Amino acid sequence: MTYDVIIIGSGPAGLTAGIYTSRANLKTLMIAGEKWGGQLMLTTGVENYPGFPEGIQGPDLMTAMRKQAEKHGVEIVDEDMVKIDLKAYTTYTTNKSYKSRAMIIATGAATQWLYVPGEQELIGRGVSSCATCDAPFFKGKKVVVVGGGDAAMEEALVLTKFAEEVTIVHRKDSFRASQIMQERVKSNTKIKIKFNTEVAEIIGKEKVEKVKFKDGSEMEVDGVFVAIGHKPASKIFEGIIDLDEKDYIKRQGQKYLTMSNVEGVFVAGDVHDYRYRQAITAAGYGCEAALDVERWLSENT
Repeated sequence: MTYDVIIIGSGPAGLTAGIYTSRANLKTLMIAGEKWGGQLMLTTGVENYPGFPEGIQGPDLMTAMRKQAEKHGVEIVDEDMVKIDLKAYTTYTTNKSYKSRAMIIATGAATQWLYVPGEQELIGRGVSSCATCDAPFFKGKKVVVVGGGDAAMEEALVLTKFAEEVTIVHRKDSFRASQIMQERVKSNTKIKIKFNTEVAEIIGKEKVEKVKFKDGSEMEVDGVFVAIGHKPASKIFEGIIDLDEKDYIKRQGQKYLTMSNVEGVFVAGDVHDYRYRQAITAAGYGCEAALDVERWLSENT
């Protein structure tokens, strides 16, 4: 069987793309991955996705998106992609190969975590990688931001709108962030800075209670925001599709804005978006890619 479109990835971008392509009567297959759903499967309360005035749990949002995609006819396989042949528009998983007329890559990006004791267990219970998403949960509380680049500075500044006190922890003796971001951080009276400091452990039972540093000292906090970078899930496409200097896939289309450098291969979501990284923007990119695929197929086949 040859599908009209194969979507690789099952986060907000991929699932939204699937809803649009299937409703356009395009036979759609989604390679969801063994761990489907993207970063929202690791998130608890989501309060900034439109349509949910009381908020919604991340896994519940993704489950609803998946059910909607399946209702409209998207065929979903929970397998990991292991190889891709773009000349033949063929995707290989751990169990099978699938052929299509077009592709949408929506593999997302993953937070680079600290991988210290307590971190993974407390994700969504005080440990976060998105201040834009979670800052309102820390109103009047004390938080730590780990990192030294622009992303860490931005996280800290967003948090000052809610938290009582924000401490930036950086393992070196100076930030690598742009000068203007450093100036904004250093002039904010809510922000404290700890240079030459590394988190050794995040402590808490039901939620974050304190952090322990490598020098043995401890600090009572309510939240830890990890801002040491994101890594796009693009490694499997190296040498096949054009990536930028940070390994994000480039969208280079002229007529079809979401197309990669390979004809008929489109891109959506955090695997190309290093700036916004929100569920709603990823969904929007998925919509764009699906509309481009529909138009490209109608004009090229």
